[in-house]
Amino acid sequence: MMRSMLLSLATLLLLSGPSTLKAQAQPPVTIVSKPVAGAFPLAGSNNAAPLFFDAGETKVIGIASKAFADDVQRVTGLRPAIRNDQQPVAKYAVIAGTIGQSNLIDKLISSKKISVDSIRNKWETFLIAVVDQPFAGMEQALVVAGSDRRGTAFGLFELSGMMGVSPLYWWADVHPEKKQALYITKGSSLIGPPSVKYRGIFINDEMWGLAQWSAKHLDKDVQSIGPKTYEKVFELLLRLKANYIWPAMFYETKPFYYFPGNPQTADDYAIVVGSSHCEQMLRNNISEWDVFFEEEYKEKKGAWRYDLNKTQIHRYWNDRVKQSKNYESTYMIGMRGVGDSDMPGSATKEEKIALWNNIVRDQRAMLEEHTGKAASEVPQLFCPYNEVLDWYRTGKMEIPEDISMLWVDDNHGYVRQLPTSNEQQRTGGHGMYYHFSYLGPPESFIWLSTVAPALTSYEMTKSYAYGADKLWIFNVGDIKPAEMEIELAMEMAWDINKWTPEKAYLFPRYWAAKTFGETWADEIGKIKHEFFLLANSGKPEYMIKTPVTTEEAENKIRRYEQLAKATTTLGKKIPSRLKDAWYQLIEYPVLGSYYMNQKSWYARKSVMLAKYGDAAALQFAAKAKKAHEEIGRITRRYNKEIANGKWDGIMVEQIKARWFNMSMPPVATDSSLAAAKSQPLVAAPAEAVPFMISAASYTSKKDKPGYTLNGFKGLGISGEGISIMPFTAPPISDSAVESAPYLEYTTRLVLGYATILAKFLPTHAINSKYKLRYGISVNGSKPQVINIEGADQWRKGWSTNVLRGYNAGETKHRITQPGESIIRIYLLDPGLVLDELAIY
Repeated sequence: MMRSMLLSLATLLLLSGPSTLKAQAQPPVTIVSKPVAGAFPLAGSNNAAPLFFDAGETKVIGIASKAFADDVQRVTGLRPAIRNDQQPVAKYAVIAGTIGQSNLIDKLISSKKISVDSIRNKWETFLIAVVDQPFAGMEQALVVAGSDRRGTAFGLFELSGMMGVSPLYWWADVHPEKKQALYITKGSSLIGPPSVKYRGIFINDEMWGLAQWSAKHLDKDVQSIGPKTYEKVFELLLRLKANYIWPAMFYETKPFYYFPGNPQTADDYAIVVGSSHCEQMLRNNISEWDVFFEEEYKEKKGAWRYDLNKTQIHRYWNDRVKQSKNYESTYMIGMRGVGDSDMPGSATKEEKIALWNNIVRDQRAMLEEHTGKAASEVPQLFCPYNEVLDWYRTGKMEIPEDISMLWVDDNHGYVRQLPTSNEQQRTGGHGMYYHFSYLGPPESFIWLSTVAPALTSYEMTKSYAYGADKLWIFNVGDIKPAEMEIELAMEMAWDINKWTPEKAYLFPRYWAAKTFGETWADEIGKIKHEFFLLANSGKPEYMIKTPVTTEEAENKIRRYEQLAKATTTLGKKIPSRLKDAWYQLIEYPVLGSYYMNQKSWYARKSVMLAKYGDAAALQFAAKAKKAHEEIGRITRRYNKEIANGKWDGIMVEQIKARWFNMSMPPVATDSSLAAAKSQPLVAAPAEAVPFMISAASYTSKKDKPGYTLNGFKGLGISGEGISIMPFTAPPISDSAVESAPYLEYTTRLVLGYATILAKFLPTHAINSKYKLRYGISVNGSKPQVINIEGADQWRKGWSTNVLRGYNAGETKHRITQPGESIIRIYLLDPGLVLDELAIY
C-alpha cells in the first residue's frame, strides 16, 4: 500500500556549501509574509524570484510553472519570470524539475546540493527545499524536485496552497488575501507518496448543468464540454493532488475522444483518463455508439449484442485502443448495456456470464496487440456495478488476477461489498467508486451535495482497510456545488490518516479556515455541520418521498429556518472579495436545502389535509408554491448575479426529469378540497411518538480485546454513530454474543411490553464473512440477536432505508419491574453503526 508522509529532512542530505558533507536535519518549509533569518525571498520589494525549469520537460511542468507564477501574482501583484536557461543566472531563483528529466535538478543532485534517495522512483512524490548557493553566482534557491512529472507539478501547487491560493480560486471564485511579500523559511519538506495510486472524479449527469454552461461560456466553438473546460478541470485536479478522470458522458455531451484536443489536453496536464462502469474500452456508448457510430464508420450499426454483432463492436473497441495507446489510460473491461443497463443478449444469467468472459478475452487481446505490452501490464478495471455484482457473486466470472477490482457503493453513499482476505491477494489490487451525486432511484441527488464528511470518511476508510488503495473515483455531477466534498475526498486519498472517521467532523471547520480565513472558520464550521446533519435524515431532494412523521418534518424545517438565518446573518460580514465564493459554497446550498424541504413537505401536507377536507390544505399549498418560487429566485441570483454572471447556466431552475424534484409537486387545490369535503376521510389516528435515546447517550460501554466501540461525530441521524473498530476485526458469533462489546442505556420503562426500534446507519455487510448483527437485552434478559442485513441495493427495504437515513431492527421486551431499566446493545459485526433507539 502506498502511504503519504510529510517528513522533516532528518533522513535527507541537504548540503549548504559546495564542499559540505555533513547531513543536516531541517524543519519543513513554511511561507511567511515577513523576512526571517535564512528565509528565501519569493516575492517582495517590487521583485519576484524567477522560476527556472528545463525546456525538455513534459508539458505539465510548464503548465504548473505558469500557474505558480500566476498564483504569486494573485497574492502579491508581482509575477515571477519563467525561464528555461540551462545555466540559471539570478541571485534568488525557484528551480523546479523532475529527477532524470531536468538537467537543473540532476546537476543539484550530482553536486550533492540535494539528495533525492528518499523520493527517487517513488510514485508522485516531491521534495521542496531551500538551498544555499545552488549554482555559482546564485545565493539561494527554492528547489522543487519531483519523482515523476506529477510529483513536480504537485510540488509547485503545494507551494501555491501554502501561500493562500485555494484550489477553488477559479471554480468557486475564492480570491486570495493580498500580501506585500512572501518568504519561504529555511528547511525541507518531503511529501508523498499518496495513499491511493489513482485519485479522481467522474463528471456525470451533466446535461442540465456543466454541459450547457460550457457550451455557453468556455467551449462556445464546439458547443459541448471540450478542451477549454477540461483545462480548468485538469488544473483543479492537479491543485488537489489528483491524477484521474472519468470524462463527462451523459446525453447531449459529445464523447471525450470526439475532439482530439481533449485527450491531448489530458496528457499535457498529466491526467490519467478512464471511463465509467458502462463505457468499456474508453468508449462513450451513449454518444459514440447511439449517435456517432454511423458518422465515424459510414455504415449502419447493428444491435448492441456481442453474440450477434461481434464484428462491429470488436472494431469499435479496437479502434479506441489504437487511438489511446500512447496516453496514460485505464480500460474498463467487460460489457454492459448502452446507457447504464444490463448487458443485452442471452436469456439466462449463466449465458450472459459466459459471453462476458469471452468478451474480456477479446479485449485483452486488443490491448496486447496495440500497446505492445502483456495485458497484465496495461491498467484495467472491472466494476461490479448494479446487476454485475450479482453476477460476480455467482463465482463464474473469469477475471484475470491483474485486473483491478473497482468496488462500488449503492449510489447513495453506502459501500455494497468489499474484498475478502483471499480477494485482497489479487495482483491488480482494488479500488472504490463512490457517489457525491446520483441520478436514479429511489430519488436523485444531483442538485445539492449533502454527503456528510463523516460518512465519506467512514465508508472510504473502511474500503481502504480492505485493500481499496489502487483507485478512488467519485461521481461529482457537475463539480459544482460539490467543491468541499471533492477537497475532502482528494485529501483522504492522498493521506488516508488525515481525516479518519473520528476526525472527519472537523473537516468543515478546517476547510472554512483555509477557504474563508480563521475569522469565520468556527461559525462556518457550525453551519456546515448542521447542514450535513439535517441531510443525514433525508436529503433535500429526497423529502418528497422520505418516510417521516409530521413532528419530524416540522422540527426539521424549524432547524433549517434557524440555519438559514444564521447563514444569511454571517454572510453580511464576509469580506467583499469572498462574497461570490460565500454564496456558491455556503449560502446557496443552505437556502436551497431549506426551501426544498419547505416545498416538499408543505406540498405533501396540503395533499394529506385535503383528503380529510381540511381547509388548511390550501394554506400549505400556497407555502409550497412560495418555497418553489424562492428556489427560482436564489438560483437566478447564482446564475445571473454572482461573479458578474460567470456561472450563468450551471444551476438549473426548472427541469422535468425522472427522479429530479426541481419541478413543482402536486398540491391541494380548490377542486380537490371540494371533492374531498363531499366524502371526507375519517381523521387519521394520532402518530405514535416514541422516546428517543441517541447512541452517544450511553451510560456505560464495554470494549473487548480486539474490539473498541468508537463514536463518530457527524455520522447518522442522531449526530454521532457508534461502531466497532478496527474495521477488519472478525465477526462475533451469535453464541458468543455476551462476549461482544456493548453499550448500556438507562431509562424508565413501564410495566408490560416495550418495543425497541434500534436504528443503524443503512450500511451493507462488509463481505460474505460478515452480517449486520446486534444483540439486545433489557434488565439482564437473555440477549436477542437480530440481523438487519438483507436490504442490499434493489432489495426489499433498501429504498426506504436510504431515503430516511437508517436501517432498523425491532424487538419486544417484557418489563416486569417498573422504573429504571437498563438496555444493553451488543455489536457483533464491524461496519454496523448504531445511531439511536426509539422506544414505544
